[in-house]
Amino acid sequence: MAAELHISISAETLFSIGGIAITNSMLTSLVVSGLIISFCLLVRTQLKNTSNPRGLQNFAEWIVESLHNLVHGVTGDLKKTRLFLPFIGSFLLWILLNNWLGLLPGVGTIRILEGETTTEEHASIVEQVHAAETEIIDDAHTQESLVISNEELETGNETAAAEEHAVTAIPIFRPGTADLNTTIALALISVFVTQVIGVNALGLSYFKKYVNFSSPIMFFVGILELVSEFAKVISFAFRLFGNIFAGEVLLVVISSLIPLIVPMPFYGLELFVGFIQALVFAMLSLVFFNMATQSHDQH
Repeated sequence: MAAELHISISAETLFSIGGIAITNSMLTSLVVSGLIISFCLLVRTQLKNTSNPRGLQNFAEWIVESLHNLVHGVTGDLKKTRLFLPFIGSFLLWILLNNWLGLLPGVGTIRILEGETTTEEHASIVEQVHAAETEIIDDAHTQESLVISNEELETGNETAAAEEHAVTAIPIFRPGTADLNTTIALALISVFVTQVIGVNALGLSYFKKYVNFSSPIMFFVGILELVSEFAKVISFAFRLFGNIFAGEVLLVVISSLIPLIVPMPFYGLELFVGFIQALVFAMLSLVFFNMATQSHDQH
C-alpha cells in the first residue's frame, strides 16, 4: 500500500543502540556535527602562515573573522569576545546548518516504511475471538449469544486486516531544530553557560541578582530575575522549534500538493527564516552572556 502524507510533531525512532532510541532528528544532528568537525579538521591540515590565504583557509578565516566582529560589536571587550566566541559561533553554525539541511532534497522525503506486517497480532486477535465464541456457546446456548459471537469474530478479523495493511512512512532525516527535545537542550545549555560565566566574572555575588534581602523591592526583583531564567528556556526552545517545524510542515504540504515550481519561493523564504532564527538564538545568548558579567547595579 502506498504511504500517505505523514506529519509528526515529535521525532520518530529509527533504531536503538544499547537501549537508547535514535530518532531521525538525532541522526541529522549527528550528521551536522560530523560535517562541522570534519571541516575544522580539514582546515587545520591546510593552515599556512601567509598574509594572502587562499581557498578553504580563506573561507574559514572569513567565517571566524565575521563571528569575531559580531561578538565584539556587542561586548566591546577583547577578553569577553574571546571567551564568548566559541559558544556563540557553535550555536550559530550548528543551528544554521540544521535549519538549512532540512531544505536539501531527500531530507524529509526519503522514508522507511513501518508496520507492513502484523501477522502475529492478527493470529492473536483471531484466537482470542474464537475463545470468546466458544465460551459464550458453552455458557449460554442461545441464538442471540451466537450472533453476538459471530459479530465479534467479524469485527476482530476486520480490525486485524486493517492493522496488517497499515503502513507508516517515517522520514530518515529530519532537521534537529524541528525537534522540541533538541531546542530545549540548546536552551538549557545557553542558560547554564550564562550562569557559569556570571559566577566566573562576579563570584558568589552574582547570585545577589536572585536573592537580595537589602530591601523588599530588591527581593521582589530577585524573584522576577529567577523566573526570567526559566522563561528564557521556554522562549528559546519554542521560538526556534515553532519556526523551523512550521516551515518544514509548510514545505511538505506544498510539495505534496504542487511539487513543481510553486514550492520554490517557499524554499527561499525558509532559507531566510533559518538564518534569522540561528542569528536570533546566538545574539540573545550573547546578550545574556554579556549581561551576566555585569553586576546587578550596573544593568
